[in-house]
Amino acid sequence: MNNPHEKVRSEAVWTTREVTKMALVAALYVAVTFVLQPVGYGNIQFRVAEMFNFLALANKRYVWAVTIGCGIANLASPNGLLDVVVGSSCTFFVLLLCRWATRNMKSLRLKLAVTAFIFALSMFTVAAQLTLLYQAPFFFNWLTIGIGELLSMTIGGILIYFLAQKIDLTI
Repeated sequence: MNNPHEKVRSEAVWTTREVTKMALVAALYVAVTFVLQPVGYGNIQFRVAEMFNFLALANKRYVWAVTIGCGIANLASPNGLLDVVVGSSCTFFVLLLCRWATRNMKSLRLKLAVTAFIFALSMFTVAAQLTLLYQAPFFFNWLTIGIGELLSMTIGGILIYFLAQKIDLTI
């Protein structure tokens, strides 16, 4: 006879296929960030890899994948370990916030827009790091980093939108 707890446990464990997808997304985040490294860090940022944030809307496993990718990519940050811890933690919580904020939205376009806006606002954490480490002006950095985030998320959102028309990103 089957143990009823086995079914619950098997649903909570990721399959090899899911872990592979997560690893692929994390690796892509890191690779894209490293290739475009000169514009991925600092007070003017254009981190194209942020487009992978949208995948977390399709499936919760990508919350972990993007967070891990962000943490690894931030190892190359001039802000050091602070950016690894703060940046990846912020990414994790903002991805959860975006999933929660968009959970009842039917329109993919609206979900993408709301997520891009929330991420742009969340860049106060990067601005705070720059202020703490380099005495850089907080609000100016929040503005420039937020605009860069909104721009990269908008471009990434367009790419993800058209990709989602061809590929089921939820599986």
